[in-house]
Formats: sequence, C-alpha cells, structure tokens
Amino acid sequence: MNAPFYDEVAEGPARALWLTTADGVRLRAAIWPIPQGAKGTVFLLSGRTEYMEKYGRTAADLAQRGYAMISLDWRGQGLSARVLDDPMAGHIGDFSEYQSDLQALLDLARAQGLPEPWYMLAHSMGGCIGLRTLMGDHPFKAAAFSAPMWGILMAAWMRPFATALSSASRWFHFDDRFAPGTKATTYVLDQAFSGNTLTSDAEMWDYMRRQALAHPDLSLGGPSLGWLNAALNECQLLAQMRSPDFPVLTGLGTAEKIVDTGPIHLRMGAWPRGKLSLFSGAEHEVLMERSATRLRFMNEAADLFDRSK
Repeated sequence: MNAPFYDEVAEGPARALWLTTADGVRLRAAIWPIPQGAKGTVFLLSGRTEYMEKYGRTAADLAQRGYAMISLDWRGQGLSARVLDDPMAGHIGDFSEYQSDLQALLDLARAQGLPEPWYMLAHSMGGCIGLRTLMGDHPFKAAAFSAPMWGILMAAWMRPFATALSSASRWFHFDDRFAPGTKATTYVLDQAFSGNTLTSDAEMWDYMRRQALAHPDLSLGGPSLGWLNAALNECQLLAQMRSPDFPVLTGLGTAEKIVDTGPIHLRMGAWPRGKLSLFSGAEHEVLMERSATRLRFMNEAADLFDRSK
C-alpha cells in the first residue's frame, strides 16, 4: 500500500510504501526512481532521529553515479510506527528489532525486483545496525559507512553511570523516560547553526531545518533510557566481534562530536579490505557536509561499489 512521501522537502520524488515486519510493526519504506541501466541498488540505512526525505539529495547523487536507492524509516521514527505514547521519545527494546526492520526492507526489494548487485550505505546508528547485519548472512557486495555508531561518545566517568542508570531503568520500568540531558525537541530546531555538532555547512543545516519546520511529524527528540541501554549493549557486543573479510569504506569527520571515534579507528585499522577516509573539519553528517566533502565521499563510495560486483 502506498505511503506519503514529501517530495518538496526531499527535493525529488520517491515511491513510498507501507510494509509490516515479522513482529507486526508498520514501517514506511521508499524506492527512488531507478536510473536507466542501473549498476545496482544502494540500501540507505539512516541514523537515529532521521527519516527518508533527509536523503533526497543523496539519492540524486547516487542516481548520477548509476545506482538506485531504497531506504526506510526505522521503527520509532519518521512516519513508521512510534513505540511510546510520547512520539518524540526515541525508544527501542533491543537492537535486534532493527534487524527485523532491515529484513522487511530486503524482502520488499526482492518483491520489487530492484536491480542487483546490492550495496549498503549506512550513517551513524544505521552503521551500528549495518555492522551487525554484515556479521551474518547478507546479500550485500560492499558497504560504505558514514560516522558509524560503533561507540557512543561520553566522558569516561559518565559511562559507568549511564550503564547503571539505563540498566536500572529496565528493571524498574522507567526506560521510557528521556536519557539525561535530552528532551522532546528535535535538535535542528532547538540548536542554532553556530555551535551545532552535525554539519559545518550552513546551507545543508537550513535544508534539514526546512524539513523539520514543514513536516514536524517526521521529527524526533532525544533517546529514551531504554534506547541508551540497548545501544550501549549492542556496541559492547559488536566490539568483541571480528570484522568480516568484506570490502568496506568508512568516512569520518575530524570534528566528530557525536559518536565515539576510538572504536571506528580500532575496527578500521584491522578490517580486511577496509578503508578509513578522514575529512578535515567535517562534523557528524558526512553526507550533509560541505560540497567538497560530500563529493569526495560519494565518489569513493561509488568507486568501491563499482569495483565490488
């Protein structure tokens, strides 16, 4: 069944569909126009708080390079089913639930006959979900990560407190509350461009703000204690697993202030057929950064995909 998609703020059309996961959660997915003679399909795995319209320009960049794109709103964000009574609280019970979401997207891609080979392009939380997927059986030929959430940045003294509090929230049933220091307001409407931790590009900042102002139903606030607990647990489990022998590119800004860069450097330093590309002065949103950063990262990703048939 068709779902809404806000072409005007995405700056390009996509065909959006509702789909249902194996555990009964309704998600919104979208398929962008397939370029003639497509070289394959890229699965865009977005970050926490994000929605598909945010990647309209990325879809256009991929189409220029000969690739189709498909994506989804993860459960609890965008127009997919929200988990809590407060729709602005980002919540999850366990990160394995996101694997159910991705499986539903893979099933949709097969049903729609999207061109192969298939590739992964994953940002932030999507990079954590995508890494877990790559640890098992999957249909992807290569993957490109943008500032992957393989660790959550926080002061060393705060980590034991965050772990203890978020774990206690499960036991004592207050895991639906916002994590300390976060609130119901979406970041791009609560923060001025000056001092933001997402992008150094004012025009891309305005692009994200326009979307949030035009369609507040897409927006999400801070994470719940339950999400924090699930994310900390997943990052810890993944850190104990070796990377597969699989072609990977990871883009990371040198001004990153949201994810923990230590685990990224450690993993990429030991990843067979892995490449870490650093972008001077770039912040968290490598795909929403200055044009030179976006162009270089997209070219490197497309080159990897071209070589990985």
